[in-house]
Amino acid sequence: MDTLGVTIGLAFIGYIATYLNGLRLTQRQARLARLNLQLSEFYGPLLSLVEANTLTYQSFIEKYSGPDEKNPFHREVPPSEQELAEWRTWSITVFIPNVQAMRDVVITKADLLIEDEMPSAMLQLCAHVSNYEILAARWAEGNYEEHLPAIRYPAWDLKEYARDRFILLKKRQANLLGRAGGSLSRRRETHRQG
Repeated sequence: MDTLGVTIGLAFIGYIATYLNGLRLTQRQARLARLNLQLSEFYGPLLSLVEANTLTYQSFIEKYSGPDEKNPFHREVPPSEQELAEWRTWSITVFIPNVQAMRDVVITKADLLIEDEMPSAMLQLCAHVSNYEILAARWAEGNYEEHLPAIRYPAWDLKEYARDRFILLKKRQANLLGRAGGSLSRRRETHRQG
């Protein structure tokens, strides 16, 4: 009788251990699936767009900065009509589509945010895009009185936010996959040295 009780007890403990392990693995898979979505549908695209926009803007500044190497809108001498026309071309062709794509990621994938509330950089981005769209509509009508949106693009805050969250999620992903939490570049460097 004692042997039967011990056998039943061990079987019950084994069942509970298997159940708890299965539950833990299911929860881990769910966390990994969410992380993958956050990276592939929100933070990855957002970071790519932010970085591309930054490089393109720097390219514009390099091409159209004066001898003082300043943004044409931040010099003592106002931008020339040619510089303003180039700004409108770059804005309509590159900058506005880029920030619209960023806004679309924020609006359509906000459920993938890490935070419980919308970060202020995201709200400022959305307001900036709306301002930029109004400017573009005025330019299309031939009204060139204004060239900069009333609400500034949150360049630094947005870039820092997107990069920090992307790195954080990549570390969490690596941890869930059982990899060392180091960066990809560090792993490549170690591989080269070895």
